[in-house]
Amino acid sequence: MRKIFTAKTIDDAKRAASAEFGVAEEKISFDILEEPKRGFLGITKGEAKVEAVYEPSKADIAADYIRELLIGMGVDAELRITENEDGAVIDIMGEGIGTIIGRRGETIDSIQYLASMACNKGDKEYYRITVDSCGYREKRKQTLEELAVKIAKNVQKTGRTSALEPMNPYERRIIHSAVSDMEGIVSRSVGDEPYRKVVISSTTKPRYDKNRRDGGRGVRNDRRGGKKPPFRKGQPPRDIDFKTSFEKEYKRPKPEDELNTGLYGKIDI
Repeated sequence: MRKIFTAKTIDDAKRAASAEFGVAEEKISFDILEEPKRGFLGITKGEAKVEAVYEPSKADIAADYIRELLIGMGVDAELRITENEDGAVIDIMGEGIGTIIGRRGETIDSIQYLASMACNKGDKEYYRITVDSCGYREKRKQTLEELAVKIAKNVQKTGRTSALEPMNPYERRIIHSAVSDMEGIVSRSVGDEPYRKVVISSTTKPRYDKNRRDGGRGVRNDRRGGKKPPFRKGQPPRDIDFKTSFEKEYKRPKPEDELNTGLYGKIDI
C-alpha cells in the first residue's frame, strides 16, 4: 500500500497516513518528498509532501479480517496482537464474549479458521493464527484434560472402550496428550471431519469379579433363562459403533429433506 500525503507540516502528513491506513505511524515507512519553506519573518510557504508505504504483516491481515467480521456480527471489541515464533495470538476483548465464543467454542474456532485462510492466501509459508477471548483457550484446555483423565480412568476400571464427542484437531491433540502417559491406556482418532473423534481404549483385559452371578466368566443370561457367551466360538466379534448421539441425530433424515423446496430451499456450502 503506497500513497502520497500533503499537509501543512511533516507530522500532519504522517498522522493523515496513519489515520487512512488504520495503523500506527511506526508500521509505516515514510519518504519526505517536499518540506514547507520558511519565508520572510518566519512565515512558511508551501506544503509538506510525504510518500507513505505500508506493507501489512500476516498478523495485521488476520486482525483486519477479524475486525470486519466483528462489525458484521455487531460486536464492539478490541484486539490485542501478540506475535511469537510460530505466528500470532489475537485476543478479542470487549462485550458480547459469549457471542464470539459460541457453543463449545464453535464460533471462535470458525473465526480463527477464516482469519488463518485470509492471511495465508497465496503464500506457501504457513503463518499460524490463534484467536482467543478472555482466556477461553486455557479454560477449555483444562476442561478437556480433566474430561480425558476421567474417561480414561473409567476405561482402566471397566476395560470398555469409550468414544468422545466429535472435536476439532486442536482439541483432539489435547485429549491424546492428556492420556498419553496413563498406564494401560491408548487413544486414537476415528471417523471423518467434522465427526472425527477420539476413542480411548484399554490395553489390558478387564478384571472379572468372581462373586458375580456369571462366575466372572463374562457370560450373560438370555430371556429364556439360559446362559450365552458374549461371542460365538469361531466368529469374529461385532464391530463397535462409535457414533455418538449427536452424530446419529444430525444424520437422521429431517421432514424438510423430503420437500421439493426449489433452488433456495437448501443451500449446500
